[in-house]
Amino acid sequence: MMLENMDDEVLKLCCTAVYESEWTALLLGDSFHPGGLALTTRLGQLLNLSAADHLLDVAAGRGTSAIHLAKTFGCRVTAVEYGKQAVVAAETAVSAAGVAHLVTIEHGDAEALPCADNQFDALICECAFCTFPDKQTAVSEFARVLKPSGRIGLSDLTRSGKMPAELEGLLGWIACIADAQPIEKYTAYLENGRFQVNHVENHDGALADMIRSIQGKLLGAEIMIGLNKLTLPDLDFAQAKSIARHAAQAVRQGKLGYALLVGKQE
Repeated sequence: MMLENMDDEVLKLCCTAVYESEWTALLLGDSFHPGGLALTTRLGQLLNLSAADHLLDVAAGRGTSAIHLAKTFGCRVTAVEYGKQAVVAAETAVSAAGVAHLVTIEHGDAEALPCADNQFDALICECAFCTFPDKQTAVSEFARVLKPSGRIGLSDLTRSGKMPAELEGLLGWIACIADAQPIEKYTAYLENGRFQVNHVENHDGALADMIRSIQGKLLGAEIMIGLNKLTLPDLDFAQAKSIARHAAQAVRQGKLGYALLVGKQE
């Protein structure tokens, strides 16, 4: 499917449907990004989060990072998520974790955040920015809702050079690969939105580890389905294995990586 012929809202709904699916949870676990909660903690440390802060988590999924950061740093967290099923799952997780006094879940779009101007001290967006159809509008929204000198932390896939054709389509986009950007382009988006990037960390190893984990889980799931012990009717194993194989090769070749970027409003 050609992405240039797809309406932005349809693309968002496609991404949402995949991330809310049973097989995505099976392959990725609770934390839908490389490095898991260890890199979420690192991002919180780089942002100097504390109990005095009100943090916005954009594209928060099922609330795993929001809950973790609230528990780890004592900050208040508002988590905004586009997928309605994920919002319900996040609300349930917040209640079960006993952090409802710290974490609030909101349904909303990163390109039109349901938040007031100058509302937050800090903002994170983990492994989702590259899937936003209008990235500069999203950055403008980040700037709008942050207080003056507010801090921002992004983690996302990075690219160096052209990706294999197998990673450029709709599933590649949903997997955060097709529109991964060079670090310099992420920096440019932020700087055009009045942010100053003051720290970048490469974590390509975390991406390689995650891809290996996905490949192992795909093999295990395929065996379980063959034994009639698991049913995943919406998963195209051939496509999924092809994307994982080509992604692993791109990481080995230095074409695909993962990075944290931290900055603040100018």
